[in-house]
Amino acid sequence: MAYKRVLLKLSGEALMGDRDYGIDPKRLAEYAEEIKEVAELGVEIGIVIGGGNIFRGVAGASNGMDRVQADYMGMLATVINGLALQSALEDANVQTRLQTALKIEAVAEPYIKRRAVRHLEKGRVVIFSAGTGNPFFTTDSAAVLRGIEINAEVILKGTRVEGIYDSNPEENSNAKKFSNLTFDDVLKKGLKVMDTTAFTLSQENKLPIIVFDMNTPGNLMKVISGEKIGTIVEN
Repeated sequence: MAYKRVLLKLSGEALMGDRDYGIDPKRLAEYAEEIKEVAELGVEIGIVIGGGNIFRGVAGASNGMDRVQADYMGMLATVINGLALQSALEDANVQTRLQTALKIEAVAEPYIKRRAVRHLEKGRVVIFSAGTGNPFFTTDSAAVLRGIEINAEVILKGTRVEGIYDSNPEENSNAKKFSNLTFDDVLKKGLKVMDTTAFTLSQENKLPIIVFDMNTPGNLMKVISGEKIGTIVEN
């Protein structure tokens, strides 16, 4: 394996499958099997998942809702997704712990870095929910922050497309895919990888990001095995 400890970032929208909103149990089960295969090889996996399939704070704020309230609603949406993913993983016989940046002891452990690392060392998958616990920060920022805190070797950003392109490949069939980029390349070309806060945090801490298609079966294993799929961004 090319990596021993990774932070996998999944979007909430990825859980919708073919639905317009909510959670598709079939897609959830597929992700659980992908993660299980990797975990069984001894790779330590932390996961951050978004909440856009249920509620997006920025969208709520744009409709007149208080931004802080909207962001907390978005954080709770990530807890719902975290519970769903935990259940799917446990159904696949993967030991999993859900930690949350907000105190919701009835459903999840509070996020404690040392406890999270201990879980990883024991072979448990750890899902980090509720973002950073603060409004105005995205789950991309939470993913990079948690990745740095647990000493992950790489951020794996699972998306619906095969990597980073010079334009949206879902809208432009001639979009060009990049295999390797530096952080400076991304900034110069104005490419969208993560929000600026997350991207800068990753760059400053020399934490590489690999963007790949999570919806193609076997891709997670390929990325962690070191195969050249997706796009890697590094210093």
